[in-house]
Amino acid sequence: MKILLFGNEYQQLYATELRSLVGLLRGSGAIIEVERSFYQYLRYVLDVSIDRDESRRACDMQGDVALSIGGDGTFLRTARVVARKEIPILGINTGHLGYLADANVTEVERVVDDLFGGRYKIGRRTMLEISNNCNVDIENTLALNEIAILRQDTCSMLGMRTWVNGIDLTTYRGDGLVISTPTGSTAYNLSVGGPLLEPTAHVIVLSPISAHSLTMRPLVLRDDSVVEIETTSRTQQYLVSLDGEVHSFPAGSAVTVRKSDIFVKVIEPFNHNFADTLRRKLMWGQ
Repeated sequence: MKILLFGNEYQQLYATELRSLVGLLRGSGAIIEVERSFYQYLRYVLDVSIDRDESRRACDMQGDVALSIGGDGTFLRTARVVARKEIPILGINTGHLGYLADANVTEVERVVDDLFGGRYKIGRRTMLEISNNCNVDIENTLALNEIAILRQDTCSMLGMRTWVNGIDLTTYRGDGLVISTPTGSTAYNLSVGGPLLEPTAHVIVLSPISAHSLTMRPLVLRDDSVVEIETTSRTQQYLVSLDGEVHSFPAGSAVTVRKSDIFVKVIEPFNHNFADTLRRKLMWGQ
């Protein structure tokens, strides 16, 4: 089995566990490839024994399983890299919340044992894809959590005329608009008052940010809906965020958001369930 390692560079507290993880993978007969920036960190900061020829650029990595070692940001970045390659992701949390990661870094022995023993299931998560009419070049147009339209640092509101499947829906006015997948419903969407969604539901959510009208509320749509947004602003630009990766767009341009044909494969334990995750991670109902 070839294992791909992705991670962030804030893990000094877990050097022992990461050394143990690499040793356990090797002891199980795994071939390891490490994302190049993470390799530099593991090898020279944490003193993890990894050979130079085991490092790769993210775009060149190919394997059977991707391990995302970090928080939700690392998981999202890993998903955008490997989704098109249909490589399943296992999240190992070393971050603050780690909502997307089912395993903790202190459980690496169990994680490796379950992985090589086949004691897991693979779920599929919806992704969004964006296109635009203004030739803004976005290298990776996919998002697992959300695509957000945002005003720049200004007091002026952003106007967002919105169509769904070619039908004029409304013009949102405010700080922005979040288009969220079910997976992303517990992220930015939740923080702006959007609903919690079961991760495999076939829907997307439009949630306004600081709307200038009390009548503007989050809206749940079928996930085969095509959402087009044309912006108006007193400033020259606005921002589009794909899972936190931000791009500048000229005011007056339009973007189109739709469900991608590509899914993210997520490795989950057999006993994984949505309600338990809500209680453990978000303290839901407490």
